[in-house]
Amino acid sequence: MRINNVLNNKNSDWHMRGLTTARISLIFIAFVMSACVETFTVSTGEPLDNTTTPPQGGQGGQPPVNNNPVDTVLPLLDPLTQPKFVNPLAIPKVASPDKRKNPGFDYYELAMTQMQQYLGLVDPVTGRPLVTTVWGYGGSYPGPTIEARSTSSENRVNPGSPVQVLWSNELPVTHLLPLDTTLDCATVMPGCRPEVRTVTHLHGGHTDAASDGHPEAWFTPGFTLGGPTFDPTMRGVYNYRNDQEATALWYHDHSMGTTRLNVYAGLAGFYLIRDDNEDHLLNMGYLPQRAYEIPLLIQDRSFYKDGSLYYPNESFKDPVTNQPLSLDPMTGQPVPSVQPEFFGDFILVNGKTWPVLEVEPRKYRFRMLNGSNSRFYAMEFNLKQMAGATTVYRNLNFFQIGTDGGLLNAAVETKSLLLAPAERADIVMDFSQAVGETIILTNDARSPFPMGDSVDPLATGQIMAFKVAKPLNFNIPDSKQPQSLRPVNIPHLRPMPGVPGRELILSEGTDQFGRLLPLLGTSEMGPLHWWDPTTETPRINTTEIWSIINTTPDTHPVHQHLVQFQIMDRQRFDTATYVAGRPGTLQLLGSPMPPGPQESGWKDTVRANPGEVVRIIAHYDLLGEYVWHCHILEHEDHQMMRRFEVIM
Repeated sequence: MRINNVLNNKNSDWHMRGLTTARISLIFIAFVMSACVETFTVSTGEPLDNTTTPPQGGQGGQPPVNNNPVDTVLPLLDPLTQPKFVNPLAIPKVASPDKRKNPGFDYYELAMTQMQQYLGLVDPVTGRPLVTTVWGYGGSYPGPTIEARSTSSENRVNPGSPVQVLWSNELPVTHLLPLDTTLDCATVMPGCRPEVRTVTHLHGGHTDAASDGHPEAWFTPGFTLGGPTFDPTMRGVYNYRNDQEATALWYHDHSMGTTRLNVYAGLAGFYLIRDDNEDHLLNMGYLPQRAYEIPLLIQDRSFYKDGSLYYPNESFKDPVTNQPLSLDPMTGQPVPSVQPEFFGDFILVNGKTWPVLEVEPRKYRFRMLNGSNSRFYAMEFNLKQMAGATTVYRNLNFFQIGTDGGLLNAAVETKSLLLAPAERADIVMDFSQAVGETIILTNDARSPFPMGDSVDPLATGQIMAFKVAKPLNFNIPDSKQPQSLRPVNIPHLRPMPGVPGRELILSEGTDQFGRLLPLLGTSEMGPLHWWDPTTETPRINTTEIWSIINTTPDTHPVHQHLVQFQIMDRQRFDTATYVAGRPGTLQLLGSPMPPGPQESGWKDTVRANPGEVVRIIAHYDLLGEYVWHCHILEHEDHQMMRRFEVIM
């Protein structure tokens, strides 16, 4: 079912919570056109035409920026009218640090701005390129990649420096997207105001609380206003320790009540940490050289016919009277309502729709990141071939070498990769098995995951293409597969005597308007809101086991700030007898299932499946207040987030 055809069905889904396309994709509305990435390059280092001036043919329509009137329905761009695998993959530029500004730090200044960018869209009638208004860090969407070296005590050969970033908000004062002013946004004024608030979180970083990007530490353009935990003396300058092993982190907005909108508008980028072990693997030829290492930020979006971003702007209505219930607390007027989830029908990689990358017949390393609001990706590399007049696909093997927080003990050969929102994977793909062929990276994950609607095989079922068309560069040797990726295996975290485990829950209820309300909580106390007292207070330098009980029908990507944890196991439980708030009713079924080899490394985001208890173990070594939350951004913005505090 096309998004255009389900707008009138979405509101009833709030009440029914059915696994329908209405609940899934539906509704979005607003915005404008997008900006240009100044210094993106293709993998060969050649300049990519991705500037504010689109290719020859004009730039398409440019409607006024920002919210169309609430409940306005405008025509959407059909993904089936768009070319696929013709836009070259853009690779974010690597930011250059200032090493003199603040001695001892690699210093960066990254402003958040609004810009117009060519995302690969064309007018389906005229064929002219369309540009889109987006938000970005450092003048681009995605933002520039920060590369840092580990400061860990184990990184002795070529130690790095901590990083310091000035994150400045230079965005307009009016939001690009439809804003739900009924949400709890930890604002200084009622009604989720001011509209444009940002704070940046380094996802996966081992970061002091003051620089973690707490959702209530938001600030407005020019630092004129700040949230309850904003420190005006910092003025957007955050410090990052980098005292962890080589891995792919990412930075993104984390403002209370508007994360879903700010990230959707474009506020995200890669942050790569390098270390001596990775250098050793490169020098030994066990990893593809840097020229063949490419970050891939995968996201979904939807667009109006003029190329501007589309996100739901429908108010939430009474199912009987059809009267708006989501009313602005200051004006009493209808406002766009937060959605249960959001699923766009266009797939973008590094800010381009269904791009293509020409590759040599050799191994490439891809740093995969699911940066979507709600969509999961179950990915395969499929070789496209012709059998007579019929197109057939052959699923190719590849190797996963790393998870969220670093390298695995050894490479895992696989044919598929499942990533929930915010999860990362480090993979190596050998294109020598497909010389002269085209390989399609496909997706088969249902939305919501795992029991929602199937993908459209011609749209959301495809991600990007790889054409094995470039000649092999014999001056750079191809990599070989090592037996081990680490000098010593990942140490298993052990629970500490006298430190009790925690039983936590994921639940669903309804809010004051009757909308779906996803919540976290404890098995003892039941569902809890953001504003309820903190219940998770690990002591400094202790190791804890968290058992996360998912009572909902969907899989939730649960993210803990501060730590890299390990998955211990998953186990089914009797959903018919368990009652949140009565821990004695939890009846486990069968045997615990250890994580598969693809999840056997360091993690900061775990998939909590419906009807299961997933157990994770983490060590807490920095004092302060942090948060844990579902990384489905529509859930996070609507109360599925809780504080935890590391105490003495």
